[in-house]
Amino acid sequence: MATDEPTGSAPKRSAVEGYKEASRLLRGSLAEELAKDSDHFSDADKNLIKFHGSYQQEDRDARKARRKEGVGKHYMFMVRCKIPGGKVTADQYLAMDDLASRFANGTIRFTSRQGIQFHGIIKSDLRNTIKGINDSLLSTLGACGDVERNVMACPAAFDPVRKQLQTWADRIAEHLAPRTGAYHEIWLNGDKQPTGVEEVEPIYGKLYLPRKFKTGLGLTTDNCIDIYAQDLGLLAIVEAGRITGFNVLVGGGMGMTHGNANTFPFLARDICWIEPDQVLAAAEAVIRLFRDHGNRADRKRARIKYLVHDWGVDRFRDTLVPYLPFPLTLPKPATISGFELHVGWQNQGDGKVCFGLSVENGRVKDDGAMRMKSGIRKIVERFRPSLRITAQQDLLLCDLNAADRPAVEMLLQEHGIPLPDRISLAQQYSMSCPAIPTCGLAISESERALPGIIDELEAKLVELGLAEERISVRMTGCPNGCVRPYQSDIGIVGRSGDKYTVFVGGSVLSTHLNFVLQDLTPRAEIVPLLTPLLLRYRESRSVGETFGDYCRRIGQVESRKGAGVKSDSGHGAGTTG
Repeated sequence: MATDEPTGSAPKRSAVEGYKEASRLLRGSLAEELAKDSDHFSDADKNLIKFHGSYQQEDRDARKARRKEGVGKHYMFMVRCKIPGGKVTADQYLAMDDLASRFANGTIRFTSRQGIQFHGIIKSDLRNTIKGINDSLLSTLGACGDVERNVMACPAAFDPVRKQLQTWADRIAEHLAPRTGAYHEIWLNGDKQPTGVEEVEPIYGKLYLPRKFKTGLGLTTDNCIDIYAQDLGLLAIVEAGRITGFNVLVGGGMGMTHGNANTFPFLARDICWIEPDQVLAAAEAVIRLFRDHGNRADRKRARIKYLVHDWGVDRFRDTLVPYLPFPLTLPKPATISGFELHVGWQNQGDGKVCFGLSVENGRVKDDGAMRMKSGIRKIVERFRPSLRITAQQDLLLCDLNAADRPAVEMLLQEHGIPLPDRISLAQQYSMSCPAIPTCGLAISESERALPGIIDELEAKLVELGLAEERISVRMTGCPNGCVRPYQSDIGIVGRSGDKYTVFVGGSVLSTHLNFVLQDLTPRAEIVPLLTPLLLRYRESRSVGETFGDYCRRIGQVESRKGAGVKSDSGHGAGTTG
């Protein structure tokens, strides 16, 4: 019988579990600390604030100078919006643009989970930022923390099937949202729980989940949300133009720790098949199983992927059965066959058109001649489109009139924003995490390093005659894998300072894990390392074979030989699954 709290003997719980248990359903002393004239939170509250949609960080660029001056860290905060399916209205986008200018570092960051992040917020502006987000009818509750995070769905919801996926994303997000009143008490109206009324979290319990939980709904014909990277993936089975059900995939996750063989990326496994009206019950069942059986002692091993890996699929299915209010049915055969970026002009099928804007690394800013932040604002103010953020960190401007296409393109040109057909495929298929200076986990540069690497790679691909090949490149400043680098054709993962682990052998369809080509590779040597392997790919690939598929076919040993890697080099990290 499933219970609301973990039972039985277990290893000593991590400190974070203690913080959650003592938090009074995520209240802690956040309200009191917000009232203080200080620039940061205590250890307990900086963990609790994640559930409210914020991370306490520091300006790492300023660290050395401040140490020399004998002053402490310059604390700042990241705030993240939870936006199911990445959809926002014109008014909401303009409100986010205003908040970025008023309280953050002047930029907007589209995330690889279809959300919006603000960076550089100081503690005294935190409440006004979160309140401003809620005033626009968006929320930050559950955007971070040990709960269901942002629910993903294909952003190009122009046909009945994709519209259904968007509807389910909304319903799942609502159903699995935390029920605590702490969020409204602290950030919005200040009304407290009445004395004597016991407040409960009907799904999560007072300990919430062992770690974060991520859900996405996808299609076999368009894996734009990377369904195999999700803790819970719902893969639509479409017959005669309608969704007849979903294969339930469980256990995807990209995070790992360098040097810790017990941690690794893992692709979700097919668990069962459900009918459309069973979606919410199935999602809640998987959440409850994870709540009761997940690792609460070692946070590095606390993701649901380790249950699937350690138990195996059969045991996981057997354990899931008591949580389901219907019989478990085995999954149906399904193969991923496509991956769409959704950039450029597209007909919506309703007389309107959509423009997919390629946004390098998801960063919306004005930088010299490239005034993307101002340009998008002008378009939104003038044409009032609805907007959707993609899992590739790009932006769709939807519900435009076809007659307005020349005017939209003129505004883009005036602000130095290139159309997608002027951007290389290598850049379009690239992603990075923010890393330094904002992320405290980063050990190497990522967002600020990848553009230079892509520029160098672009030139090499043109030289080799490979510029029209779809080659996905994803880069992170640490091994936690926020932009899913272990699935891409080329993955670049921060290892130590200016050195990276380079992976190859993934898939532009995001259906396979890649493997280590070389560890501890200096940034300046990444493209030279890949060049001989790209040349070999050009000369000996099969018809229609992608770069990642080619590397996987010849295997790690031959790929390393092709790149000229020494036989004893590059075994410091790897992938499993």
